Amino acid sequence: MAQETVNVIFQPSGRRGKVPKGCNIIEASRLIGVDIEALCGEKKVCGKCIVRVEEGHFEKYNIQSSMDHVTPWQEELEAKFINAEDREKGFRLGCVANIEEDILVFVPEESRAGKQVVSKAARDINIDFDPAIKLYTIKLKKPDFEDKVGDWERLCNGLTREYGLTGLTLDILTLRTLPGALRAKDWVVTVSVWNDKEVIRIQPGKVKHAYGIAIDVGTTTCAGYLCDLTTMEVISTSSLMNPQCKYGEDVMARITFHMTTPGGLKRMSDDIIEGINSLIKKAIAQTHPEKKKIRKKKGQEGSDGPDEYREIIEEGAEYLRINKEDIEDVTIGFNTAMHHILLGLDPEPVGLAPFPPVIHHSLDIKARDLCIDINPSSYIFAMPNEAGFVGGDNVGVLLAEEPYKSDEIQLIIDIGTNGELILGNRHKLYSSSCATGPAMEGAQLAFGMRAAPGAIERIEIDPETQDVDYRVIGHDKSRKFSKPEDMKAKGICGSGILDVLAELYRSGVITKTGVFNKKALKQNPRFRKNPDTRQPEFVLAWKEDSSIGKDIVITQKDVRQIQLAKGALYAGCKLMMKRMGIKKVDTVKIAGAFGTHVDREKALIMGLFPDCEIEKIHGVGNAAGDGCRAALLNRKKRDEANWCARNVQYLELTVEPTFEHDFMEAMQMPHMTDEFPHLEGVVPDHVLHQGPKGPVKPEVKN
Repeated sequence: MAQETVNVIFQPSGRRGKVPKGCNIIEASRLIGVDIEALCGEKKVCGKCIVRVEEGHFEKYNIQSSMDHVTPWQEELEAKFINAEDREKGFRLGCVANIEEDILVFVPEESRAGKQVVSKAARDINIDFDPAIKLYTIKLKKPDFEDKVGDWERLCNGLTREYGLTGLTLDILTLRTLPGALRAKDWVVTVSVWNDKEVIRIQPGKVKHAYGIAIDVGTTTCAGYLCDLTTMEVISTSSLMNPQCKYGEDVMARITFHMTTPGGLKRMSDDIIEGINSLIKKAIAQTHPEKKKIRKKKGQEGSDGPDEYREIIEEGAEYLRINKEDIEDVTIGFNTAMHHILLGLDPEPVGLAPFPPVIHHSLDIKARDLCIDINPSSYIFAMPNEAGFVGGDNVGVLLAEEPYKSDEIQLIIDIGTNGELILGNRHKLYSSSCATGPAMEGAQLAFGMRAAPGAIERIEIDPETQDVDYRVIGHDKSRKFSKPEDMKAKGICGSGILDVLAELYRSGVITKTGVFNKKALKQNPRFRKNPDTRQPEFVLAWKEDSSIGKDIVITQKDVRQIQLAKGALYAGCKLMMKRMGIKKVDTVKIAGAFGTHVDREKALIMGLFPDCEIEKIHGVGNAAGDGCRAALLNRKKRDEANWCARNVQYLELTVEPTFEHDFMEAMQMPHMTDEFPHLEGVVPDHVLHQGPKGPVKPEVKN
C-alpha cells in the first residue's frame, strides 16, 4: 500500500512538494531541499529550528493551512524557546511538529541555514547633495528675569538670527525633548530641520552627522541603504526576503489574499512593516561591533536568566554605533500593489481594469504613523505611483538612469517578479508592466530556488556532446574542475534560469519553439521521460553532484514557464517600440537583481528583448534602490519623481490589439520572425536559421 502524502510549501524559498504524512517539518525540509538550522541534530535542545505554520486558505497554492494540521504543542520541549505570544502566531519547533495535513511553513531568517544571497549593492551614481534633513548647531542665551521667553521661541529666534530660518514648526514629541536638551549641554543644541519647515529632532551639544535610509521594497526581496546625510556616504546595506512571500509569489496572489481573507490586508501590512524594521535593525547593527554569546555553565549564578553577549572589538576599528533614533529620514520605493499593502490602502482596484491606484502622488508620512521604528518625529517619503502595477520602484529606476535627459533611445528592463519596462529619451517616455511571474526567480520550476548556497547560478552546455558544466553559489569552481561531492547542488536560481534557456537553445537541446529536440538527444542519457509524470526532462546535475539525493532536471513544463516570462517581456518591448514608431533601440539596460548577474549575450540569445548590439547591453544593478537613494540625498529628486510619475505615458499591454499575437511570436527563441543579426557568429547558423522542424546539423564533407 502506497504511503499517504501531504503537501508542504516553504516560504520564502518557494520550494514545495509532497512528503510522507507524519514526518516532522525538519524532515520535510530536507526532502524538499530547504535548509533549516538544526544544530542539535533534532535532539530538541537547541531551539534553532523555529518556524511558523501559517493559518488560512492560500488560493495561489490551493491549500488550506492550519496550526491544527501539525501535531499538538509540546509544552516541555517548546515553551523554553517559544513564548506565549509567538505560540499564538503559529511558531513551532520544526523538529517537534509532525505534519498531519497540508501546510504552508514560513521559515524566519534566523532559522535559515542557507541564507539567500541578495545582490542589491549600491552603485556609484552621480547625486547632487541636497538632503531634506539639515543640521544646525546653536548656542542660546540662558533665560533670566529680564528675558523670560519660552524655550521654543528662544530657539526659533536664535535660528532666525544665525541661519535665517523662519516659520519653523515642530512635532509634539520633539517639543517634549526640548527643555532637557537645552539644559543638558549649557544651552548648546543641534537641531534637525526637515525641508526647511519642521524641527524633527533636538540633540544636546554639537552633532555633526545625520543618517537616513533608502529602502526598495520588492515583491520578493527588500533592500536598504543606510546613508550619512552629511557626507552622502553609503554606510551599510542590508537585504531580506519580503515576508509577504508566504501569501503568494506575485502581486495578484496577494491582492487575492486580501480579497478572500478577513483581515488579510492588515496581516500583510504588518508583515512588511515588521520586515522593514528588521531591515533597519540589520543596517544599523553593522555600525556596532559584533556580539558573541557568553556561554554559561549549568549551576552558574544567573545561568537561568536571559542570554548575555559580549562585544568583539577589532583592533584599530572605529564604530559609529548608530541607533534607530539616529535615522532621521527614510525614502521608500515599491510597485503599486506593495505601496498600497504597506500603507494599508485597499489594493483591490489595482487588480481590476483599468487598474487605478488610490493615489499617484508621493506622500510624506510620520514614521510613528506607520510604526517604522526610527526617530518617531521623522518622515517617510513614499515614492509616487505611475499607473497600474508600475509604481515608485519604476520611478526610482527613472531617477537613477535619467533617460529623460538623454537623446539616446534607452530600453530599461527591471526584471523581477513583476517585469517593468521603460522606453524613450528626453522627447518621449513610455512605461509598461508585464507578468513575468516568479518563474525567473525559480518559484514555478521543478528544481527552482532562491539564490542561496547550492543554487546553480551559471550554466554552459556543450553544443557537440550536450554535456553540462555549471557553477553553484558557495563553491568557487565549476563542475568541470570539481569532484561530484563538492558541488552540493540543490536547484537552480534566477541567473541560472536566464542561462539555461539560452544554452538549451544554442546547444540544440531544444528547438526554437522550446520543444526538446528528440532527434539530436536520442542517444543522450541526460534526456529522458520522467517515470511518474511521463514528461520529457533534461538532467542538469546528476544526483551524486547534489545534496538532495536526486537528479536536478529541467522539464518541458519548466521550459514553457521560462518562455512565458521571456515572451511577455519581449512583447512588451515590441509594443512600446511600435507605439514610439521605432525599429531598434540605442541601448538596453537590465535592472533589478538580474541586472547584476545577467549574461548579456545569453539574454539576447534567449530573446529577452529585441536585437541590439551586445556591447550596448548593460546591467545596471538595483536601479530602483539607487533612485530611492537619490531621493534620500537630494530633495529636488522628490519633485522630479512626481514629475516622472505624471509625464511618463503608461501603456497597458493587455488591452493592445496585437498583444496576444506579439506574445505568441515572442515565445520562440529568440523570436518567431524578428531577425537577430547581432547573433550571427554567436549562435551556430544551423540553430539560428533553423526551420520549423528544428535545427539540422550541416553535413561534414570529407
